[in-house]
Amino acid sequence: MKIKLRRVEYMPKDLQPGMLYVAEEFGAAAHLCPCGCGVKIRTPLGPTEWSLRETKRGPTLYPSVGNWQQACQSHYWIEDGEIIWAEKWTPTEIAAGRRREEAHRHAQYDPRRREKRSRLSDWLKWLLGR
Repeated sequence: MKIKLRRVEYMPKDLQPGMLYVAEEFGAAAHLCPCGCGVKIRTPLGPTEWSLRETKRGPTLYPSVGNWQQACQSHYWIEDGEIIWAEKWTPTEIAAGRRREEAHRHAQYDPRRREKRSRLSDWLKWLLGR
């Protein structure tokens, strides 16, 4: 299945198959599950969530999409406008993935980490004479 990118101001009520809708102002993307079950999949965009890259061949959404809360439990990548199916995860793998995501979010938004990055940035600017 080929996926096309459609930039929107607001997410439409009805999504079309094969379309990745992106509302950049709200940091959100949505599409229909490519397995055909009809479930709307919403992916937040941001430094601790998914990232979007647009290529001539089509959109790339990173990392993979795992629909663990849906009956189909589809797992796939959207890469250069193509669906690349991935292996299904076990409940243990899903739980481990969620723990990694939570740790990543915590590290990203931890004020102590931001302070360290700021000090490092200041030191590098001083070192480089800027």
